Amino acid sequence: MQNLRRASQGLFLFLFLFLFIQTESKGNDELGYPVKIFLDFDPLLFITTLFSAHSVEKAFYLSLILVFITAVLGRVFCGWICPLGTLNNILSSFKRRKNYIKSEVLYRLKYFLLIFLLASSIFGLQIAGVFDPISLTIRSFSVSLYPMFSYAISLIFDNIYNLKIPVFTDFSEFLYSIFKKTILPFQQSYYNQGIFIGILFFIILGLNLIENRFWCKFLCPLGALLGILSRFSLLKRDVSEGCTSCGVCANVCQSSALPDKKDSWRKSECLFCWNCDDICPNNAVSFGFSKKSSQVSLNLQRRNVIISALSGIVVVPLLKQNPLNKENVFNPYLIRPPGSLGEGDFLKKCVRCGECMKVCLTNGLQPTFLQAGLEGIWTPILVPKIGYCEYRCTLCGQVCPTGAIKKLKIEDKMKIKIGLAMIDKGRCLPYAHNKPCIVCEEVCPTPKKAIWFEKVSVKDREGQIKVLQQPHVDLDLCIGCGICETKCPVIDKPAIYVTSIGETRSKSNQLINV
Repeated sequence: MQNLRRASQGLFLFLFLFLFIQTESKGNDELGYPVKIFLDFDPLLFITTLFSAHSVEKAFYLSLILVFITAVLGRVFCGWICPLGTLNNILSSFKRRKNYIKSEVLYRLKYFLLIFLLASSIFGLQIAGVFDPISLTIRSFSVSLYPMFSYAISLIFDNIYNLKIPVFTDFSEFLYSIFKKTILPFQQSYYNQGIFIGILFFIILGLNLIENRFWCKFLCPLGALLGILSRFSLLKRDVSEGCTSCGVCANVCQSSALPDKKDSWRKSECLFCWNCDDICPNNAVSFGFSKKSSQVSLNLQRRNVIISALSGIVVVPLLKQNPLNKENVFNPYLIRPPGSLGEGDFLKKCVRCGECMKVCLTNGLQPTFLQAGLEGIWTPILVPKIGYCEYRCTLCGQVCPTGAIKKLKIEDKMKIKIGLAMIDKGRCLPYAHNKPCIVCEEVCPTPKKAIWFEKVSVKDREGQIKVLQQPHVDLDLCIGCGICETKCPVIDKPAIYVTSIGETRSKSNQLINV
């Protein structure tokens, strides 16, 4: 069973990484099997999204399958399937000393965090995605680990190419071409906060050197939810009278569920890894569906439960005390992806998984920090200075697991306005410096150009008259895609820029309110 579990962990980790790599454009506006399917099976995100937004995408009902599996087999997802759990397991194998933390308070932390997240979601605050292990892993890979990996591989092969060593360089180029077709992204991406998010993920992995599966034991809210459900599972662990309390099973227990203590065994912590069954010298441990098993009660104490729930409620007005929640107050640079719900509904559904950022063709979608307040941390925002919204792309809506970004047809997406371009005449070459420039009009993707020119006669320093074309923005045609800002030749601070005003998703964030 131990070998079978390891094979399962390896298989699902490989599947996760394969789907993650496949979650990008292959040259057309269609994705095959994005990694969001792991999120679709996530009951924590299902419950918190249902509580906060009062609706969920149909695909989220797949999470009920995991609930059913847990009710039958116990917390097998954590021990056999979860990609973050597998990574934690691998890192834990590097820890030589097997001393275990025995603090009951630490084991209860994940349950208190679960109660906190559920309480806050009931009052409209969706921050479960910050802590959910699947969302956390996808986000960390999308905006930090995968770009870092891509950059490192490209750097190595670039240096080998520069060496110009016969045969060796040719082989490296052949190998690099294979990597480009398989595991490397179409283009190198860079993200704001990529370092910060990566450090947080490495800390989570590094904690395994302090305690085996530290995150799984003490902090994982999804594990806490599945642990509660597993207490009533049909598959049970039984210890016969042949047990001599030798403690061998405790040394191999992945979750420190106290398998050597007949009267204190913590079933909610058991990952059903079968290590105790495989290693028992007296063959006293068994798993089955018919035998009864004893387990210690999950004593969270009423006072602590109430404090956790109240903390989740109190944090709602604390995080929502944001000037952006005031009527007719908007952050002009908070440009959401096309198809995004209104800001309030968007924040109730977005789980910060980062998939939309990964599939963005231009790298324009970036994680927010405080642009949307603390409530909106790590949600997607378009930064035209980095990349624009591709006119014929709907990938971000295709990968969004919760519907925070609606899945749009191409013809519908072309009509969506995410903002409006503005011209800074003090920096625009035809206005400020009497130099010809028509870049913004040339790159504008709308069928009838949203940038139009007015021919004017101007004098240069020597008094010579020349005719220039000065750009103007058509308020009705501009969709705020940001390509004009991205491509503007005034590179430090573009002479044309996009703000969120005029966005389709808001009736009040308009240039002219009638």
